[in-house]
Order: sequence, then structure tokens, then C-alpha cells
Amino acid sequence: MIESIAIIGAGNMGSGIAQKSATEGFLVQMVDREQQWVDKGHGIIENFLGEALERRIFSPDKAEEIKRRITGVVGNENVSPDTDLVIEAVFEDFALKQEIFSTLDKNCGEKTILATNTSSLSVNDLAQQVGRKDKFVGMHWFYHPAKNRLVEIIPAETTSQETMDAVEQYCKTMGKVIIVCKDRPGFVVNRFFVPWINEACRLLEEGVATAAQIDAVACREFRIGLGPFGLMNLTGPTIALHSSDYLSEQLSVPRFAGAENMRLLVEKGEMWEIDEDTECSEGAARKIKERLMGQAFAVCSQIVEEGICSMEDVDRGAKVGLRWTMGPFELANSIGVAEASRMATEYSNMAGLELPRWFSGRSEPFDFSYVDVDVDEAGIATVLINRPEAMNALNVTVVGQLGRVMEDLNSRSDVNTIVFEGAGKAFVAGADVKFFVDMIAEDSFNRIEEFTKDGHKVLNMIENSPHTTIALTTGLALGGGLELALSCDYRVGTEKTMLRFPETSIGIYPGLGGTQRATRVCGIEAARFAVLAGNFIDAPTARALGFITHLVDPSEVSDTVSMVASSGKPDDKYPGRPSDPSHPVSRMSQVFYSDTNMGAILSGEVPEGFDPEDKNVQRQLKSISRAAPVAVRLASDLLDKALSTDLAAGLQLELDALDEIFATQDACEGLTALVEGRRPEYVGS
Repeated sequence: MIESIAIIGAGNMGSGIAQKSATEGFLVQMVDREQQWVDKGHGIIENFLGEALERRIFSPDKAEEIKRRITGVVGNENVSPDTDLVIEAVFEDFALKQEIFSTLDKNCGEKTILATNTSSLSVNDLAQQVGRKDKFVGMHWFYHPAKNRLVEIIPAETTSQETMDAVEQYCKTMGKVIIVCKDRPGFVVNRFFVPWINEACRLLEEGVATAAQIDAVACREFRIGLGPFGLMNLTGPTIALHSSDYLSEQLSVPRFAGAENMRLLVEKGEMWEIDEDTECSEGAARKIKERLMGQAFAVCSQIVEEGICSMEDVDRGAKVGLRWTMGPFELANSIGVAEASRMATEYSNMAGLELPRWFSGRSEPFDFSYVDVDVDEAGIATVLINRPEAMNALNVTVVGQLGRVMEDLNSRSDVNTIVFEGAGKAFVAGADVKFFVDMIAEDSFNRIEEFTKDGHKVLNMIENSPHTTIALTTGLALGGGLELALSCDYRVGTEKTMLRFPETSIGIYPGLGGTQRATRVCGIEAARFAVLAGNFIDAPTARALGFITHLVDPSEVSDTVSMVASSGKPDDKYPGRPSDPSHPVSRMSQVFYSDTNMGAILSGEVPEGFDPEDKNVQRQLKSISRAAPVAVRLASDLLDKALSTDLAAGLQLELDALDEIFATQDACEGLTALVEGRRPEYVGS
């Protein structure tokens, strides 16, 4: 269990890791060789928090709390010996890192895990420099570590599973998306991204186009916001040159060595000149596109061939770490895999690379897995919904894969517990809204109904599983994600838990069992509070209402799962009342959303006996007034019917109402407005 952190190096990267760790509740030591560098690190954090205050990301009290958790330390030898995790974050110099780890190895306690934040150096080689080889691991953070959600974790050959589990839990608590990869030069993202940047320099050197034109083509074809030259000007061409030369040397690929124009630019200490003329000829644009895409396809196929990580993780790295709209393999599917293979072949011939057979000459599209399953020795199966770039939203593919996974796990005698978890900071942020918008536009209501029916089948497999089922709702769970969680026997939350049924505000109603299971969990009044008004529900409130069954510290999640697994299925899964009736929201819901008040509430009026100036009353009525009237009415009817039907019949009623809700103008307007990022304008039909 990791609670205390030390960061070696107070520069931009180290101070960023320190600030993010403190933000997430860890006690942090920020360490550097001299007081002036420690002070500079504090200054960087102060400036970052100042900007966050201006943007109202943090309150003044929260900013002060973050700063109080960070202690400046001068000298690596002065790191507290009982620190749980030390992350070295200095320049990419093997000898310097070796010296640092030698000092830490001598001065830190036996339990301390040592980690190197490296983008290129061998983790195995660095692990040999310490005595605690089982407690050494690589972590490649991406800039800025407080904003970028990706972390590559690189175990050495000697790294223990216990160390990996602890570091992964630390990263999950930080809300990071994790890629576990082999110790190979460049790991995952830099392995393809550094040569991609270098190839842009070579195109410029060859006179194919200007920097501005190359950036424009790259942005258009890769659907990204910043081209290679703009990016280098932001991060510094020196880093690109160093990384290019390192990869060229380690992989014995001369083509990867830093282009001469990049080398000359670094020698002069200059930045790339990017003018405003972004138009180039069709021939030049085609050459830029094919060269850059060919490079990405060729190198990414090698990453998978070498077993560094999966296709899905390559794409995840591009989308989360680099903020590409599509990953390389998704891009290949988009343009046609045969065309992608041709580009990769041409680049491979130019660069002297060996293209894997499964990519060379291929024409079939790639299939991607977004649901990962792991079964441990205790019979606990962890089902990871691994689509963090989309907040793990449920789409046709994910629902289908979940169904196949559940069918398998429910039949296995070596499994006694199934744990559902979402990758990154969300559990599941609802269903994929764009799918609904597209189907409405195509007048394909049957596909919406088919998708929803499939969702019901999967959730019923969870509901009726012979095994104990647990949802780790330790982050954001919206709509369909909350409905998935409610189908489980138990729901474990942390302080970061945030729940919501947003459906009525986007023109629909919870259609995957939300109206039926919510009522059975917490009672009709609290269900109305959650469903009709679409209120955000924080962790303490979720526990009080019964939407989560366990509220624990992030470090206690694993032990809680083991405890729940050993206790088996609950005696009363659906108590039909709040867990804590004395909680303010429980009391307010019971009184405000009573049967006698519903006529007035649905008419937008203040119920008799309530103060129109009461902020809680105003908030509830305002939320309902902004929702789609038809959606509110249907949701209210479905909630009421949960009291007089069994669960199966209630779920069928939700399905029966699909045609009615998706035929409304309000459903189209609400879903479209969400995709377009605007407030909907409902007409009530």
C-alpha cells in the first residue's frame, strides 16, 4: 500500500508529479540537490495552482491543502527511510540515475519501492544497480503529468508482482490510464512517435513542403490539433534530437537518427519557423500523408510483433498520451488495411525495417478487444472495461464483448467472484451517445432497440450470476455505467465516486434497468431524486442512499474486494430504502419526492408546505424544468411501476417504452445537443 511518495528532481516533470500526487491525497517529498532547485519546484507548483484557481478548478482551501502535503527536501540521502515509493525524475543520463539509486538503495527502508521516470533508458539495466531488484520498476510519465492521463509502467525482469500491484494501484488512484509494456527502447509511444517527428523533419529537408504545410497535412490526416513542428517548438527540439539518436542507436536503424536540419537547429538554439501558408500541392500532401502514416503503421506493427504491448494499448497510448483522435490501428481500419499495409511496406523498404507477416499484404480490418479478463488463484475474476479514451462508454462492441465474457465466467467452476472495473478515472460514463444520434438520423430505431435489448441481456447475466458480483465504482459512473453497477451484488466506492442518471436532461430515460433497480435499491423517493432531476451524487450521499454498498479509502479497495468475495452474495440485495435515512439527502428525498407532491413537481410547481425561496426546492424544480418533459413523464411512470411489478416485468416495461421515447423530437434534440456541446431546447414532444 502506497501512501507516501518522494520525487527526485524538482524540475517541470518532477514538480508536476509531486503536485498531482499531493492533489490525490499522497504525502510528498520533493527532492533536489540544492535549496534553490527545491524552491524553484515550489514556485512551479505555485504558478500551476494559481492558474487552476483562476480557472476555478481548485478552491483556495484545496490549493493550500495540496501545498501543505508537499515537503521540500535537499539531498537524496535525506529522503525519509519509511517512504513507500520514490520516483526519480531527472535528466536521461544513465550515470546520474545510477548514482541517485545507489544513494536511495542505501538510505531507504526495505519496503521502499524505487521507480525511474524514463522515456528511453533500459529499466533492466538500471535495476541491476540496486540491491532491491524486486522493488524496482520503470514509469514513463507524459508531460504535463498533472494533465496527461497516460503512464507507461515497465517492469524489469526482476520486478515482483507485489511491486507491480502497488504501483498500478498508485497510478489508478491518480486517475491514470496505464499501459504495462516490455523493456524495449522507446517503450510504446516514443517508439513510434519519435521517428514520426523525425520523418517530418526529413520531409522538410527533402523540400517536399514547408514546416507549416507538413503540420497542416499531419493535423488533417491524423485528426490532431498540433503538427510535429508545432509540437517540437512547444517541447523543445533538443528532446526530439536526443530521443531520435537514442532510438537509432539502440534499434540499429539509421533512418531513425536525428535529421540534419533538426541537428543544425539544436546547435543554433533556434526553433522551427512555421509561417501561415499551409496550402501545398496534392502531390506533396499525398507524399506527406503516406510517409507519416507508413512510418506509424510499420513501427506500430513491430511493437505488437515484439510483444511490447497489444494493438489496443498502442492505440490507447496514441489517443490518451498524444491526444490523437484515432490510434494507428484504428486509423488503418479507417483508410483501409490494404492501403495501410501498402504504405507500411513502402516505408519499411525505405527504412530497412522488417514488416511483420500478419501486417504485410493484409486487407482484413483489425478487431479490437475492450474488455480484459484476469482470474487470480483465489477465484476472483476481474473484468476491466478498457476504453479510457472514451470514458469506457458502452457501445455495441463493448456490450457484445461483455456478454461473451459473462457467458464464459458464469459457467466456470474456478470462479467465485466477478469484479467489474473501468480503466482510467471513470467506471463507465454511460452509453455511446453518438450511436443513438446516428441511428435516429438514419431512422434506425430497430438498432437502438437491439442494442438496448443486448444491454439488458448482459446486465441480467450479471444480475443472475451464480458468482458474487462487485462493481468498483471508484470514479465516475453515469447512466448505463450506474445501471451496470446496480445489477451487481455490491458496489465499492471511494471519495472520488460520482454517480448520476443524466438521461432526462438529454431527452431519454434510463433504459438499462435504471428506473427498476434504483427504486428497489433505495426506495421510490430517493430514486425520483436520482432519476427525474438527474442530481449528481457524491460518495457520502451514494453510500447513504445505498447506491454504493461500501465506501473505503483507495488503498483499501483490494482488501475490501477480498472481504466481500469471502462473504458471498448479499442476503438482501434490494432493501428498497436508503442505507442511512438520517442523511440530509435521504430526509429531503423522502419528504419532497413523496407521492402527494409528485403532481405539483411534474407541473413545475412548488409543493404545498414548501418554501419557494428554499435553495434545495429551487434546485430540484430547476433541474426538472430543464429536462425533456416526455422523458420525465415516462421515467416517473416507470419508477412508479417498479413498486407493483417484479424485476423482470419492470425491465420489460423499460424496453416497451423505447419506441415512444426515441420517436420524440426531444430525444433527438437532447442527444444531438450533448454531442454538439450545447444546451438543448425542448418542445415537449
